[in-house]
Amino acid sequence: MQSKITGQFSTRREAELAVERLVQEFGVERSAVSVQPRGAANSAGTRLAGADVESGHPGLEKHGEAELNDVIEVAIDCSHADAAKVEAAMTGAGARAIATH
Repeated sequence: MQSKITGQFSTRREAELAVERLVQEFGVERSAVSVQPRGAANSAGTRLAGADVESGHPGLEKHGEAELNDVIEVAIDCSHADAAKVEAAMTGAGARAIATH
């Protein structure tokens, strides 16, 4: 049985949705989840979404641009989680690649 599943996401929003679904719907402990850019540089993914897009609210100024350097990786320690459910949650949230370790 694999001990870790890693999903790659194009946006920070997709990664956050995957984490919330795993924690809230499937009972995965938050301490078993890590979220980070794949590379060494800070990244919000490869395309803008969610809070990384300008809000469009009048009077609110946008400060800076989101870093789009690489995909966001969500890794789950599956020693106490159902691997099939973890993979389904990641796929449903938009994972573009999933690896088991």
